[in-house]
Amino acid sequence: MKLNRNKKLTILVSNDDGIDAPGIFALAQELKKIGEVTVVAPDEQRSAVGHAITMNYPLRLKKFNKNGKFFGYAVDGTPADCVKLAVRNVLKKNPDILVSGINHGSNTAINIIYSGTVSAATEGTVMGIPSIAVSLTTYAEADFRYAAKLSRQLASFILKKGLPKDTLLNVNIPPLREKEIKGIRITRQGKSRWDDTFEVRRDPNNKEYFWLTGKLDVVDTSEETDLISIFQKYVSITPIHFDLTDYKALAEIKTWKIEKALKPKNEKR
Repeated sequence: MKLNRNKKLTILVSNDDGIDAPGIFALAQELKKIGEVTVVAPDEQRSAVGHAITMNYPLRLKKFNKNGKFFGYAVDGTPADCVKLAVRNVLKKNPDILVSGINHGSNTAINIIYSGTVSAATEGTVMGIPSIAVSLTTYAEADFRYAAKLSRQLASFILKKGLPKDTLLNVNIPPLREKEIKGIRITRQGKSRWDDTFEVRRDPNNKEYFWLTGKLDVVDTSEETDLISIFQKYVSITPIHFDLTDYKALAEIKTWKIEKALKPKNEKR
C-alpha cells in the first residue's frame, strides 16, 4: 500500500511497555505531525509476552488520559490483543500504517521472538497493515526524541514506498544523540542468544521463588546483523516475516523420504 496524498493518513500506535510508557507518548506526539493517530496499548507492562493472544478471558478497553487530555485506549491484554481490538472494534477501517513502540530496550537477535513490541507489528502485518516495530536499545533512563523523529521519517517513507507482502520492519536505535549516530543499516537478525539462569531467592515469608537472569551470548559478530550494527552506533532496520518455514531445510528433508519410512501400515480387515 502506497500513500494517497489526497486523503488524511490514519496511524495506529501500540507497544508492549504499556500505554503510560514514555516511549509511546513520544512516538504518538511525533506521528501526529503526519496523520491522525489512534493509540491502543496494554494497560500495563506486557514485555516479552511474544505473540500471545487472550482467548479464555474477557478483554476490557477503557479511555486513557495523559496530562489531563485523552491519549488513547488501554487494554487489559497483550500487544497482539491490542492490535486486533483496535482494528476490529476501535477503528472504522484498517489504518494506513501501524507503528509499535518506542520500546524501552533492545529487540535484536533472539529477543525478536520474545518481543511484544515486534508481535504487535507482526499482528498488524497479518491483518494486511504496513507495520514497523521500533526500539531504543537501552534500559536506562532515555531520551526518545531522536527515535520518535526517525520513526516519523521512516513511517512517511514506507507510506510512499510500501512494503513487500507479509513483511514488517524491526527497527533498533542506539541510545545516542542524533549527531552521534553513524548512519542507517539494513540488517539481518543476529544469531546471538541468552544464556539464561534462574536465581533462587526468598520472599519476606521465607518462601522460595525464582528470578530469571542471564547474559547475552554474542555468537554472530557480522556487521550485517542487527546487534553488531547497534554496537557500532548504526540504526538497524531488519525486514522480518511471520512465515516460519525453513525453506533450505525443507528441500533437504524432502530427500529423506520420511513419509515413506514412517508411512502407517494399513490395517487389514
